[in-house]
Amino acid sequence: MSYKVTTAAEAVTYEPPGHYDVRCTNLHKPDQVTDGEISLGLSHFLPGGGADMAPAPVEMFYYIVEGEMTVTTGEDGKQHVLHAGDSIHMAKGCERESKNTGIVTAQMLVCLVMK
Repeated sequence: MSYKVTTAAEAVTYEPPGHYDVRCTNLHKPDQVTDGEISLGLSHFLPGGGADMAPAPVEMFYYIVEGEMTVTTGEDGKQHVLHAGDSIHMAKGCERESKNTGIVTAQMLVCLVMK
């Protein structure tokens, strides 16, 4: 059993492909936790910022910490408007697009399951 604390100052920023008007931070990388099976990040989307339609590379969870994000699923084109406290799960390969449709910066916690 182990643990890893990441302070806000230790969070590493990165620029994922297909994302715009966003600051993404990696809080826990896969090689640091749970035998490389989980990654945790926090993304800050400016109003109008988002990510283009693309298949999920792994199983994913989005949890809205603050603000509003609209996630459009590619399979059915349905738009899911998520607010603080809401979440969505996507299986590997599920196409999705996300966009901050609110008027304030949205914070979204992103969990990736690598197995």
